[in-house]
Amino acid sequence: MNNPNVYVVAAPSGGGKTSLINALLKMDDQIRLSVSHTTRPARPGEQDGVHYHFIGEPAFQSLILENAFLEHAKVFDHRYGTGRQAVEQQLAAGFDVILDIDWQGARQIRESFPLCRSIFMIPPSLEDLHQRLVARGQDSEEVIQRRMRDAQAEISHSNEFDHLVINDDFDNALLDLHSIIRSGQPARQILEGEYREILAELLGTR
Repeated sequence: MNNPNVYVVAAPSGGGKTSLINALLKMDDQIRLSVSHTTRPARPGEQDGVHYHFIGEPAFQSLILENAFLEHAKVFDHRYGTGRQAVEQQLAAGFDVILDIDWQGARQIRESFPLCRSIFMIPPSLEDLHQRLVARGQDSEEVIQRRMRDAQAEISHSNEFDHLVINDDFDNALLDLHSIIRSGQPARQILEGEYREILAELLGTR
């Protein structure tokens, strides 16, 4: 087995990242997900310590002062942070560790783990992303439009990542994600021009 490593997986809201990561954890027992700290309230069905460590703003600020985070950022009016100790313990135990964070966090993680690999997941189109956000049934149309604008801002940083995965088909995207972690390359061979065309449509530059 290769030496364990840190993998940053990022995607715009509604990009299907959470479902893919959950499926990846079930198919490979040598991969662990880092549970982030957040100041946002728990959503229905979420459990403290499983989905997130839910803490208040004062506690979050204390952890920043203690240098307890590998990275932290403010996203959608709430703070998120990756605990340093838990990640280091999982690596020491021989597990690959996935960090479910955004591009801001990815920049900070590279400072602590220069050999980490970063993966950005993109939807096949803006229309597909909008449909996914609507199907979740969590947000008003106003919030969805804000998430769409924020998604384009996030996607504009995709060129900072080592790998792009197109989430056009769940099973194929899952295979790509797993293949990157195990062999360093996605399972599918997608032409550079196809990536450029999709990114141009997502960013409105086509």
